[in-house]
Amino acid sequence: MKKVLVLITLLTTVAFYGCVHQPEKWTHEEVKYIDTGISSDAWALVPAGPFFQGQFKNLNHLKNLDYDYEIMVTDVTNLQYARYLNEALAAGKIKVEGNDVKGFYPGEEYTGFRHERKIGPGYYLYYALERPGSRIKFDGKTFTVDKGFENHPATMVTWFGARGYCEFYGWRLPTEAEWEKAARGTEDFRAYPWGNEITPHHANYDLSNKEIRKILGVKHGITTPVGFFNGRSYEGFQTVNARSPYGLYDMAGNVWQWVADKHEKMSDRFMKGGSWMNYDVYLRIWSYNSSLPWNYYIDVGFRCVRDHKPETQGNQEGESQKVEN
Repeated sequence: MKKVLVLITLLTTVAFYGCVHQPEKWTHEEVKYIDTGISSDAWALVPAGPFFQGQFKNLNHLKNLDYDYEIMVTDVTNLQYARYLNEALAAGKIKVEGNDVKGFYPGEEYTGFRHERKIGPGYYLYYALERPGSRIKFDGKTFTVDKGFENHPATMVTWFGARGYCEFYGWRLPTEAEWEKAARGTEDFRAYPWGNEITPHHANYDLSNKEIRKILGVKHGITTPVGFFNGRSYEGFQTVNARSPYGLYDMAGNVWQWVADKHEKMSDRFMKGGSWMNYDVYLRIWSYNSSLPWNYYIDVGFRCVRDHKPETQGNQEGESQKVEN
């Protein structure tokens, strides 16, 4: 009986956290490239106003963000992150030490609480090269992406590395509140970005990965290209256009997403959205996960937010779009 209880506990832990070690089976040198038709350079406007944060239907969960902001329509892709690494290396903002890409972090206040780690100023891990699951390579001069993974979400990126990417371009990681509002909208208490129902045709998670493996030509679980669940059919697998009220894709499933918040007396950073490794319950808008900021995983990525500037809305680079509910 004790052995059974231990097994159940272990399975529960893995299902919740979704962030586990990187076994060799997740080393894919090449996958079939699929163009989803969704631009990874697009941004969506989230207007100021109230929204419901969390799980329960009561007014205590009515929050207000009194400013407009923009958020990326998709997660940052491998191609985008490799481009950033090349630009940041040329600008002297990062350095490569062995198989570690590192960047500077100014440090943070330390109160000595038992669950805290002291994080002082210094260079911290941004991206883990040459590990099982790493899709970006470095030949000593240039960062490149494994064939077929160009438009998959960038994973193996630490919280430091996600923050570094956003700040390099003058952006930032979303707060939990910004992320939840962008995922849910303002009209209801929906559990998922598209509503309250979930099927394998809505998102990349545990129940859909069998079909996804067939489509991409791999044997083991894997990410999908950003914006994959957009209403298109891929080799007979019909997807639902599972975007959020503001037109965002992959706000549930595919990869967990780092958010900015640092909670009091903790060194962990939080992430939202669930991943391809999880059951559907962990894809709900109010679910969250956490890990130390220097950790990296094959099922964790990120997207950025930025201040809304009406005079630049609709420009060709980083195009901003407004989606009507």
